[in-house]
Amino acid sequence: MTSLDIIKAPIEEELEAFEDYFKATIQSDIPLLSLIINYILRKKGKQMRPMFVFLAAKMNGGFNESTYMAASSIELLHTATLVHDDVVDESYERRGSFSINALWKNKLAVLVGDYILAKGLLLNIDNKKYNFLHLISRSVKDMSEGEILQMRKSRKLDIDYETYFEIIEKKTASLIATSMAIGAASVTDDEAVVEQMFQIGIDVGIAFQIKDDIFDYQAKGLLGKPTGNDIKEKKITLPLLYVLSNSDEKEKRRILREVKRKNKNTAKVQELVNLVVERGGLEYATEQMNFYRDRAVSSINAFPESDSRNALIELVNYVTTRKK
Repeated sequence: MTSLDIIKAPIEEELEAFEDYFKATIQSDIPLLSLIINYILRKKGKQMRPMFVFLAAKMNGGFNESTYMAASSIELLHTATLVHDDVVDESYERRGSFSINALWKNKLAVLVGDYILAKGLLLNIDNKKYNFLHLISRSVKDMSEGEILQMRKSRKLDIDYETYFEIIEKKTASLIATSMAIGAASVTDDEAVVEQMFQIGIDVGIAFQIKDDIFDYQAKGLLGKPTGNDIKEKKITLPLLYVLSNSDEKEKRRILREVKRKNKNTAKVQELVNLVVERGGLEYATEQMNFYRDRAVSSINAFPESDSRNALIELVNYVTTRKK
């Protein structure tokens, strides 16, 4: 069994039922839209966020129809953001296949993302799940703010540790935090518990994003090279930020100048990647990632022992040990 198989064991039946539930919530009667939706469904990911929803629900008392609505709301939001992100990033690949904007152009991709987002909001309104709607809306706000803040900092290259963590908390961690909070909200009215799950999810999400940042500086396979995509996109993430923070002003200006002007030069990008590795950027980022992971695990351990609690801890550990 893989790590994910072990994690899924306590919620295996629920995940199987969720597949059909989610497909029903996203479908459209418009032929072209239906074609695009079916293309998206064929390229599904690991469904980590629904796993966070289901495990958070089970750990806090049970599972019901509302939990399926919660998980669908999260997956609809996540899917919409992926479609929109590919347009914003001008990316033509998603999960090893063509992105929606690559196949159907930007205008249609934006509209498809809007449609999917609207389906998630309507799911909550139609079922009078206004607490779910509040959590989802807060996440949309946070992710939008995080993306805009990152775009601004990519132009000015004036990022510091505080801003970096603000960006990843809003852009990435907020959705994982909302997944855990909405899972709890599907089985309890205790707002303190829901907020507690949200805060745990923030720690998990920060660890998740730092892991992604580390990937960009690591070789892919036996003969592969680090992609350096963040540098190419003028994104200063934690490994490079550590090097900048420990450089004198002259070297710092040189590094920033190369990120700004030479970010399309493969050789220069590789030099910067090598510099980050040599100066301990990956070690520092790993330490920070493990700090947030360990804090999340400690908080989860405060809950009564159960299969779902143990699986949630395994899922948190998986976030920091995954290979992609």
